[in-house]
Amino acid sequence: MRFKFLEHTADIKFQAFGKSLDEAFENSALAMFSSMYKGKVASKIKKRIKVRGRDKESLLYNFLEELLFLLDTEGFFLSSVKVKIDEEKLELEAELQGDKAKNYPVNLDVKAVTYNQMQVKREKNKYICQVVLDV
Repeated sequence: MRFKFLEHTADIKFQAFGKSLDEAFENSALAMFSSMYKGKVASKIKKRIKVRGRDKESLLYNFLEELLFLLDTEGFFLSSVKVKIDEEKLELEAELQGDKAKNYPVNLDVKAVTYNQMQVKREKNKYICQVVLDV
């Protein structure tokens, strides 16, 4: 299981999983876009991004916010992502693939990522990222 959605009174809450921190961040991005559109998205556009953080939670927050920024400013809708995190420097580089959002019936508008209940933790042999999205 890559991610699961959890009960929340007003917003979207999910947990994303990965064998590595990179994979957990990738699945967090996919979960966020899956909350907006459940279907398959074409990989017609490629992008690269870099973000930094003070800690793992702020790195996750900045990463997801950058993806929302690309959606809001360029209409970029994510189909796949490959993440590489430098845990010492708290820097992330990502290769993104996707398409124009106008080509899909997006059914939910994510306004922002929140720090509310945000977690990035390691449990035994997996990483778990928990995120609440303001919709």
